[in-house]
Amino acid sequence: MLTNARGEKMRYLLHVPASYDRREKYPLILWLHGGGSRGDDLKLLLTYGDQHGIGYLARRDVQSSFPSFIVAPQCPRNKLWADPDADQPSHEMKLVLEILDKVRADDSIDARRLYVMGISMGGYGTWDIVARRPGLFAAAVPICGGGSPSQAAATVKTAVWAFHGERDELVNPSESRRMITALRQAGGEPRYTEYKGVGHNSWERAFSERDLLPWLFTQQR
Repeated sequence: MLTNARGEKMRYLLHVPASYDRREKYPLILWLHGGGSRGDDLKLLLTYGDQHGIGYLARRDVQSSFPSFIVAPQCPRNKLWADPDADQPSHEMKLVLEILDKVRADDSIDARRLYVMGISMGGYGTWDIVARRPGLFAAAVPICGGGSPSQAAATVKTAVWAFHGERDELVNPSESRRMITALRQAGGEPRYTEYKGVGHNSWERAFSERDLLPWLFTQQR
């Protein structure tokens, strides 16, 4: 639980590598959940078991190949990670950044290898946080999300691999397409995978991509 100087609180899960050695520097993944995991019960963050999200990223076999810290904050009910059209980060995103800063200060984190991933509402949050803190993250993986194309120029230095389902009726794939187009027009070189015939649950296909984690963990600032 984060409790800042103003008394504001935010719950989060923190995964520490089993092989943690303070003499070494470790990459960190910030995981931003979707709308269904909002609330005050951290178990909601584990809704997808060990096949997707933090459960997958923390799995023993995955961690044996890619030892890393994982930070998974929980957004309160009826709140959002991001408002792409606002001038400032949302209140919740400010708390996420405070959590991230706290973990970086407390643990042996490689500042060159900070990554952010998110699905749906968390996909919006992924696009948003990269734009709000340019140069902080080496890579971002927004899945079935979207953002404001006006923020694209701020994300050029971050490696991006975005995913969406062609038949997503909750978040239209045009949301990802326009972000990718804007990023390319700004000089970025993002990767984009759109799954034909797939609906909102495109994260299932994204996490089955054999190249996803090898690609992610090779990115450095």
